[in-house]
Formats: sequence, C-alpha cells, structure tokens
Amino acid sequence: MLDRAPEGTVETATRSERPKLYKVILLNDDFTPRRFVVKVLQGVFRMTEGEAEAVMMTAHRRGACVVAVFTREIAEQKAREATELGRHAGFPLTFTTERED
Repeated sequence: MLDRAPEGTVETATRSERPKLYKVILLNDDFTPRRFVVKVLQGVFRMTEGEAEAVMMTAHRRGACVVAVFTREIAEQKAREATELGRHAGFPLTFTTERED
C-alpha cells in the first residue's frame, strides 16, 4: 500500500543543493624558498613532487595559482594550515580562498 498525504494537504519535496565550491589559491612571494613551498603543497594538498613543482612555478610566474577546489570549510582549513606552516617557519607564504563561480 502506498502512503499518501491526507486529503487537502500539500506535499513538499526537499532536494539537497550541491555545496558551493571554493578555490584555494597560492600567492607568490619573493622570500619563501621554492623547496619549502613544494613540501607544503605535498604535505597539505597531497600532491606529488611534480604536481607541487608545477603549481609553485605557475604561482611564481603568474603571481598566483589555483591549488585545489573544495567545499568552503575544507578550502579554508587547508589554506589556513598551509599559511600557518609558512608562518611557523618564518616565511610570508600565503594561501587564500575564493568562491568558484
């Protein structure tokens, strides 16, 4: 037997919306050693050495590079973690987040 709403009531269907995605962006600076940036990218973003070097060089040449795309909470957490690793080592390494359109 099918369940039905009582006569005269309206059924509403809820549909989950996909979460908005956010880009994690590496900003270039002239002080953080390239090897350190590669190690941070490998550790925080689980990149291979080759992937991390390519991202680092793109940021170096263009001033910034999208590292990865996540939900907002994860993007902000990873950007904060990567930036803090640089700060603890005495470097101005900076990662930011930006909503993906």
